[in-house]
Amino acid sequence: MQAIETAKYTDGTFQPIIEKCEGCERIIEVEGTRFCKTYISPEAKWRHDMCNFATHAKPELKLVKVRVNPLKASKRASRRK
Repeated sequence: MQAIETAKYTDGTFQPIIEKCEGCERIIEVEGTRFCKTYISPEAKWRHDMCNFATHAKPELKLVKVRVNPLKASKRASRRK
């Protein structure tokens, strides 16, 4: 079974990881080269900001505080009753 796994990564379809992949838990090493065991082309996953398979990077959440007009809020609340 190990020979089949090695052939899957060394036949050329899987591309080696890039610098941004360092630290991810999905990396495996086959014959001295490191590959992502989840995705064939790691560079393509990082093209649009962040890889969705990355275990070492978390997306930044931007919280926006919304200002509510108290007069409008009270009118809306009174209509719901």
